[in-house]
Amino acid sequence: MPEVRELTVGVLGGTGPLGGGLARRFAAAGVSVLVGSRDAGKGARIAAEILADVPGAAVTGTDNATVAGQADVVVIAVPYEGHADLLRALAGPLTGKIVVDAVNPLGFDKQGAYVLDVPEGSAAQQAAALLPDSRVTAAFHHVSAPLLLDLAVPEVPLDVLVLGEGEDREATDTVQALAGLIPGVRGIYGGRLRNAGQVEGLTANLIAINRRYKAHAGVRVTDVD
Repeated sequence: MPEVRELTVGVLGGTGPLGGGLARRFAAAGVSVLVGSRDAGKGARIAAEILADVPGAAVTGTDNATVAGQADVVVIAVPYEGHADLLRALAGPLTGKIVVDAVNPLGFDKQGAYVLDVPEGSAAQQAAALLPDSRVTAAFHHVSAPLLLDLAVPEVPLDVLVLGEGEDREATDTVQALAGLIPGVRGIYGGRLRNAGQVEGLTANLIAINRRYKAHAGVRVTDVD
């Protein structure tokens, strides 16, 4: 696996629960982190909160466009309804970069979470269509945001499925290594982006499990060292 602590990781939507949790965990692992938000002030505020939790961390916050331009690897952790517009606007600064799409296209009603129809097949495939000059991967769909946000939780015992295009092994290896910086987490290659829809959709099942059992369930892959 590549050495990823030398990279600067940007999190677009870093002020939300998942994005903020990933930003905290990466900062705690010694990675330089940029927290992005539609509002630069809010990004800076979340970065200050992370610094209070992780003194001495290399973390700053600003607007999404600045983060997209300055980071080496960019995690997309925004609500699905803003996904396409954001990526369309940032295609330029994201050129050539590893983009990690962590978006779950879900809806909610009285019966719980359900999968939304995405014309491209999945949020990750939509990202690939909108960012033809980026190295799009998909990961972090099944990670519990509350566990990530609480640094008093020493380990997050789950596997992160990482999807990408087979010819860009370096991109998926990098994302697997990033996932492995979170204590307890393994990054596991999960196939090509064309299969991202079922990975994103599984999140609806995990939400149902967590509600029924009052848990923070994740995914473990057996028989893989």
